Amino acid sequence: MKITIVYDNNAEEGLRSGWGFSCLIENGKKILFDCGDKGKPLMENMEKLGIDPASIDIIVLSHDHWDHTGGLDELLKHTENPEVLIPASFSGKTKATARGRSKIKEIRGQERITENVYTTGELESGGDLPDEQSLVLKTPKGLIVIAGCSHPGVGNIITKAREMGEIYWIMGGFHGFSDFGKLDGIEMLSPCHCTQHTAEIRKKYPDNFREIKAGSVIEI
Repeated sequence: MKITIVYDNNAEEGLRSGWGFSCLIENGKKILFDCGDKGKPLMENMEKLGIDPASIDIIVLSHDHWDHTGGLDELLKHTENPEVLIPASFSGKTKATARGRSKIKEIRGQERITENVYTTGELESGGDLPDEQSLVLKTPKGLIVIAGCSHPGVGNIITKAREMGEIYWIMGGFHGFSDFGKLDGIEMLSPCHCTQHTAEIRKKYPDNFREIKAGSVIEI
């Protein structure tokens, strides 16, 4: 299994950064999780990383916010009718963007996407925030959890993922998460994108922390 961070607030030299998140999971199928905030820098990063958008089989969108869906319209111009998995609560505008150039599937509960790749299902965020799904990857080392912004709460995402086994790695946007004790026992921690307390997590878990940004590649 290979995970490539395609888009993030921070980037390796030569890649574009932006307020958003996107990563590619390769495990037989190619699954793009989220599309960043803008199409042009997303496509530029994919080209520099050697990722052919036409080879993407499945696009999974975590939640209906511009920094995770903004690149979708441009991306779909270069794909070949991929399946797009969206939480059932998505707005009509986002659905309309995907309709006609992809196969839309609305996600409600936890389910298998493809071999060793699962969605937590749509988790409630509360307030005015959109509900959100995260990815759970099964690997020989344990589960890898990938979150978009963690609006439902990192603790709630961890609890849902643990229904499938022990978590080895959690990565993605942690938003304002500060209940750091919930990360105890997780071997690898990679907060990025919208995480407000990255420095505190790094300080509390120096041996577990691994920085990721656009251009980072993880192979399991």
